Amino acid sequence: MPSDLPIGVFDSGVGGLTVMHALADALPDEHLLYLGDTARVPYGNRGADTVRRYALNATDFLRGRGIKALVVACNTATAYALEALVEHYPEMPIVGVVRPVADLAIASSVSRHIGVIGTRGTIGSKCYERALEVPGVRVTATPCPLFVPLAEEGWLDGEVTTAVAREYLQAFAGTDVDTLILGCTHYPLIASSIQSVINEAVGHDVTLLDSGTATATALKKRLTSSNILRTSQGPRRLEFLATDDPATFARTARTFFGGELDGVEHVDILDMSDSRRVLK
Repeated sequence: MPSDLPIGVFDSGVGGLTVMHALADALPDEHLLYLGDTARVPYGNRGADTVRRYALNATDFLRGRGIKALVVACNTATAYALEALVEHYPEMPIVGVVRPVADLAIASSVSRHIGVIGTRGTIGSKCYERALEVPGVRVTATPCPLFVPLAEEGWLDGEVTTAVAREYLQAFAGTDVDTLILGCTHYPLIASSIQSVINEAVGHDVTLLDSGTATATALKKRLTSSNILRTSQGPRRLEFLATDDPATFARTARTFFGGELDGVEHVDILDMSDSRRVLK
């Protein structure tokens, strides 16, 4: 696999840009190609077979653009499709966002009681319970679906966001949870609201973990072990693709990526025959 090829990153929308930002920071020499499947957002409320088909479809498209590795920057797609993607593309390093942050949580938690919040799809898949299944670790998980539209609307704090957080995070009240995994790539944007409400609910400080930095670290290890870290001279490229209106994507994406995007290309993704196969 030529080391100068880009790393592909995909999500159902703009949330995965929080992971893209972490990748850009951790791997400053790498070309990055981001695909936001905004025409089919959100994945979080879709069925498992549908998410697998969409993920295979997105990966087929990125492979056609020429990538050397893939980051599944979506918790729901990681939960339902990572195994299928690894089976479908055994020659390509593929990293999801669940395992890296789960391993970090296991290493970080003192009380051994770890909380997880995410979309209905992610929580319903029980992917974090499986990833955190080690002796002595307890997991409390609850879905927080309204956090996604709040983040996309830019309601990162304030009375409404705090009220919604209090309703959801009541699930942790009075527990000894000391580590909370933000199991959706949108959630880091409202982390300050989540932090104050979870501390209030449990009565002590809780460590929040998001998947971006942990995933970037895991990917760097994979690229190094596969001997495909970019060594070419010259500036790296950051490219952005969206399957729906690129102007809308760019507007919303500024907050998630932490700055202006150079340009967003509109692309059509077809459900090709390979992508219609739902691999178990």
